[in-house]
Formats: sequence, C-alpha cells, structure tokens
Amino acid sequence: MIDFSLPDDLVALRDGVTRFIRDEVMPYESDPRQEFHGPTDDLRCELVAKAKQAGLLSPHGPVEWGGLGLNHVGMAVVFEAAGYSTLGPLALNIQAPDEGNTNLLHNVASQAQKERWLAPLVAGEVRSVFAMTEPDGGAGSDPSLMRTEARPDGDDYIINGRKWLITGMEGASFQILMARTFDQQGNDLGATMFMMDNDTPGIEIVRVLNTIDSNSPGGHAEVAYTDVRVPASQILGEAGKGFRYAQVRLTPARMTHCMRWLGAAVRCHDIATDYARQRQAFGKPIGEHEGVGFMLAENETDLHFCRLAIWQASWLLDQGEQARNETSMCKVRCSEALSAVVDRSLQVLGGRGITGDTVVERIYRDIRAFRIYDGPSEVHRWALARNIMKRN
Repeated sequence: MIDFSLPDDLVALRDGVTRFIRDEVMPYESDPRQEFHGPTDDLRCELVAKAKQAGLLSPHGPVEWGGLGLNHVGMAVVFEAAGYSTLGPLALNIQAPDEGNTNLLHNVASQAQKERWLAPLVAGEVRSVFAMTEPDGGAGSDPSLMRTEARPDGDDYIINGRKWLITGMEGASFQILMARTFDQQGNDLGATMFMMDNDTPGIEIVRVLNTIDSNSPGGHAEVAYTDVRVPASQILGEAGKGFRYAQVRLTPARMTHCMRWLGAAVRCHDIATDYARQRQAFGKPIGEHEGVGFMLAENETDLHFCRLAIWQASWLLDQGEQARNETSMCKVRCSEALSAVVDRSLQVLGGRGITGDTVVERIYRDIRAFRIYDGPSEVHRWALARNIMKRN
C-alpha cells in the first residue's frame, strides 16, 4: 500500500519553496530579460543566486555534489511548488534539460566526468544540452533513424551530423550528444553518448528556431556537427549503449515534466478561480453559473488525479521499479489533462485570458509543447498498446 503522507521535513521544504516562489521569484515574471526565445542567462544567474542563498538550489542534485538529494516523491512535491511560477524551475536549477542531464551524469558518468561537468551543473554555474533529436527524417520518436555518426580516428571519434530542437544550446556550456557509432572495421555499434564542451571546434548553431514556447533559456536550436573531434575518454558510459542510457534519463524526466507543469496548471486554476469569484455577470459571480463552475470543478478533478498519478509513479521509481508503463501513462494523461486545465482557466478569464495581464496566456503557449517532447502522446499510446498485446 502506498503511503501518501509526507514527512515533516518534506512539508517544511515544500512550504519554504512555496514562500520563496511567491516572495522572491514571482516578482520577476514581468522582467524584460524574458525575451522571445526565453529568459536571458543574466536573469537565470540572478534567480539561481537567490535560491542558493535560500538553501533551495538543486533539490534533485546528489548531496555529494551540492544538491539536496531528494528522491522522486520528494521531487514531485517540491517541483510542483516551484512550477507555480514560470521562472520557478529556472531559479531552483530544475529546468529541463539540466535536471535530466544531472540524473544521467550521476548514474552513468565517470568520476572525472562528474568533476568536470556534473559539479558545476548542480551548482547552477552552467547550463547543459541533450542533443538527440534530428531534422530531415532523422532520429525523433523513432531513435533508430539516427543519422549523426561517430567514427573512430586513433584515440578519438570524429562526429558529423545535424541536430535540431536542441533546447538551451545558445549560451550552454556543454552537451551530451547521441550519435550512431562505428568501430575500426566499420561495424555499427549502435548509439553512443558523448560529452563535449560547446566551444569544441566544428559545432555550429545554424539557427535558433521560432517556437510556440518561451520558457527555456537559449530557446531551441538547429546545430551542425562538422568533423567534430572528441576523445574516447569523453564517451558517457560505454560505446553502443546510448539507447539504454537514454532510458535512464528519459523515464524519470517524463515524471519531472509532469511535476513542474502540475504547478503551472495549479497557478492558472487559482487565477481563474479568483476571477470567477470577483467577476459579475447576470446578477451574480460568474463562478456561480454552471458553465463556469463546472469548468472549475473539472480543473479540480484533473489536478487531483494528476497529482495522485505523479506520486504513484514517483513512488514506484523510488522502489527501484522500471515503471516504464506507469511513467508513459502518467506523461500522456498529465500532458493532456493539465493542458485542459490551462485551457479552461483561459476560457474562464474570457478576454483577459488572451492578454498578457496574467501568466495564463503564456502558460497556455508553453504547456502545448508538453504533449510533444519526451515522446508525443501517440508514441506513448503505441508503446503501451504494444505491451498490452504481448501479455499472455
């Protein structure tokens, strides 16, 4: 039986994050340093410094590298509280892709790699990139289509290819890149993850894409790799095991996306509820009309069951379970239900909802991408259906 009661120390941490978000972070939501492609690094560093001073930085990070070392249930509670502000995850250093990369490096990287890349990442001193998705029919929902190649040359590998929708590339310090790898005889070893600094010769940002969302520093870029030389010592884990390591990263990362967006959806619902109490129409507050009241009731229901689903899947991950089916189901349901919460909240606000007078309009744009990244809903449903059909 799953015990959903929270220990006192986690309640205290959640309450501390809630106060920090409301008092220190939310006042920055109208800061002009939030640009078209996302918050500037100057704004990020200012917020990170505040979280560090408050003792709230990197709640997901390993304790030995300066983080708070929370388990998945702990992260579910704290990430929701942080997600209440559009800048909360950035301030606490739990924004994607840095949060997922922290987990991957902690579980797979060598000691030398951790000292070089993990330590400054947990400290919030740098940003990172996870480069897997490709344009032009390359790797996406089907990673087996990967076209970026790494071929050996002495003690190094030479990498050529192209990636796109690479979040945060502009301004990031390093990246984890996936490439199809070959041995000296030309045999295909499968995908391999490589660590590399972003100023490595041959790496070029082709363009920063104009996308519907604007919550990640650096936006989303298309990146070209031309004869990029990387030492074999910078392979993350073992050559040819990149797809296996990708699951180490992606399975819990699906959950942390759900956690953060739950907080954002709660924020939208709170704004809509306050408005429904104040706005009068036809002789009474609009929340007392069934058309609006029922939307608020649907919001409450979706938020409640998303939270339960997140906590259950997080509990399974803490028990050491693979929980791949559970995290896929959670990602599908939360991405769609939380998007619906935000949509209803905007509808309740009426004309105000489509303006920048509240953060609902921005969250409405940002959360739409949640149904696509880390596996679109259709791919997760396909994978779940395939597993169902394999049962005896």
